[in-house]
Amino acid sequence: MRRLALPIKAGRVMNRLLPAILLVLAGCQQATPARPPLDGARIGGPFRLTDGNARVFTERDLAGRYALVYFGYTFCPDVCPTDFAAIAAGLKQVEKSDPALAARIVPVFVTVDPERDTAPVVKAFAAAFHPRAIGLTGSPADIKRVAQAYGIAFAKGATSPGGGYLMDHSRSGYLMGPDGKPIALLEQDAGPGAVAAVIRQWVK
Repeated sequence: MRRLALPIKAGRVMNRLLPAILLVLAGCQQATPARPPLDGARIGGPFRLTDGNARVFTERDLAGRYALVYFGYTFCPDVCPTDFAAIAAGLKQVEKSDPALAARIVPVFVTVDPERDTAPVVKAFAAAFHPRAIGLTGSPADIKRVAQAYGIAFAKGATSPGGGYLMDHSRSGYLMGPDGKPIALLEQDAGPGAVAAVIRQWVK
């Protein structure tokens, strides 16, 4: 098979132009970053809840900060503490490598069990995982509204003879932007490393 070759002059011209072409292509790639996975999704919005200090807390209190939002309940025997621990540990990984970036992020735990999860309870639960974590509760109606806004389904299980019960709920965790819009799922079920990867990719 014959090998095709450019004429010597043409080859020299191409050799001189190639670095410039590569720079242009690289610039084009940087100018068109991938859209966030949840860009345009109808997740989030206005809410009115109560924080761990029994003060009113709304979406405006998160304005200007990225939020790692997770819904669960403090009496959960396994899934909720495991998930929120992964979220907090993922943020701590980012704090070690880029503390300035991590300082703009706050973990938020929203209960789906306001009957038992009072303000002091959610405050203690959230703080056990990260010193800047915020625990939120509210009336059953308020919790239902914010859960629906975030696409979270939940239901109270059967009550045992001793009065205890479990809550069935969605496990979605979200990275929300400073404008309150959704960016990406946290993938906390894959562990802290996966959460840290989501943060590093999308928090700017």
